[in-house]
Amino acid sequence: MNAVLQPRDRPMTIPTRGAAPASAAPTHPGPMLAKPPAMNHVKMYTTQVCPYCLRAKALLKQRGVEQIEEIRIDLDPQQRDAMMSLTGRRTVPQIFIGETHVGGCDDLIALDQRGGLKALLQAA
Repeated sequence: MNAVLQPRDRPMTIPTRGAAPASAAPTHPGPMLAKPPAMNHVKMYTTQVCPYCLRAKALLKQRGVEQIEEIRIDLDPQQRDAMMSLTGRRTVPQIFIGETHVGGCDDLIALDQRGGLKALLQAA
């Protein structure tokens, strides 16, 4: 025979001020959230008014990059010299992922279309 609990037969809980009701507390911890894979450091030489820089940043964000080290060469001419010394190029953006010089925005897009961007972003 199945017993039917009447309201007086149920255990009574007394809520405390500011605490969530007992029914709101999870009874188990739930699934463990997977930690996102570590990503290689992304560095981009850029200027304030550069549409290609904005496009490159947007693509990187779409691929899960949360932080981009931006080096503004319009604010620091010595950084432009450093960029040209490293890359042999004068245009922005110039993008580095880890130790790899990807190139500019078009190079980044081409790398993504070939399927190589996600792999390069993943830390070894």
